[in-house]
Order: sequence, then structure tokens, then C-alpha cells
Amino acid sequence: MSAITSQDVSAIADDVFAAMVDGEAGTIAPWPGDVPLDGHDVAAWVDVHGPWRGRASLETSSDVAAGLTRALLRLPERAAVSDDDLVDALGELANVVGGNVKALLPEQGTLGLPRVAGALPDDPGAHPVQRLPLGWRGRSLVLTVWAAEERNGVAAGAATAPGQEDR
Repeated sequence: MSAITSQDVSAIADDVFAAMVDGEAGTIAPWPGDVPLDGHDVAAWVDVHGPWRGRASLETSSDVAAGLTRALLRLPERAAVSDDDLVDALGELANVVGGNVKALLPEQGTLGLPRVAGALPDDPGAHPVQRLPLGWRGRSLVLTVWAAEERNGVAAGAATAPGQEDR
């Protein structure tokens, strides 16, 4: 497989946020400095199955997830966000990011169903290929592309890990 670069992931983020979230380009940018991971309590991901196996994930805080949901659904800034809407919106973002990652691959595979939970499931066979800390409206989120080892792939661990509940 040709390498997925940070520029690839950045371009995907730019395109997805311009098309789906904000309706204009330039609303998402590299995060300056270290990302405050302690506040990231929402993860959305989709697994890629096929000759190349991996995962595309988005991790952020509940507040940012609610803001992304409002923007994606074109809700007023202070509108209440239901858990179902949040799961649908973040799952759709992960799905579109994953579809764009899959399009970069020399051999097309398939995408699993998007998942949303409080954290990514553990998979000791997965390693980050690209991790891109981003800022959206002054708040942090992280897009990561993971690759799975052949014998212990991410796709095999697509369900939430024990003790994690879907949102």
C-alpha cells in the first residue's frame, strides 16, 4: 500500500469539514502544541476491511461533539443535542473520513459500520499511521488513521471493547 500521509489526512479533514460541517473552507486547522487528551471522551470510528485493514477515528470532547452535531444538522448554536443525534452525526463524520481513506488505497476494500463510544476499543495489533491533532472553533479533536497487523486486525475488533457502551 502506498503510504497515507499527514497531508492526505489534512486534505480529507478540510474537505469533510467544508462540505459537511461548516459549509466553507478553512474552519479546521492544525492544533498548536499538545492536545489536551484528558477532555476527549467521545470517539467515533469506522473500520476498513480488505487487502489493507485499518480504522479511521475521530476523538474529541462531549462539548465539541455536540457542537459538531449542531453544525452538521444545522441546529441553532445552543440547541439541545440528543444522544441519538450525536451518535448519528459523529458516526457519519467517521464514515465519510473512512470512505476518503479507503479511496486512497490501491485496492479497494469495504467499510464497516461506524461506531461511537466513550473511547476507542483496544486493539494491540493496531498502530497509528497518521495522527492529526486539529482545532475547530478553538477546540481540539484528533483524526487518526490506524493500520492493523495481518494476524490481529482492527476489523476483527470492531465491536466496542468490554466495559464500553455505545452512545
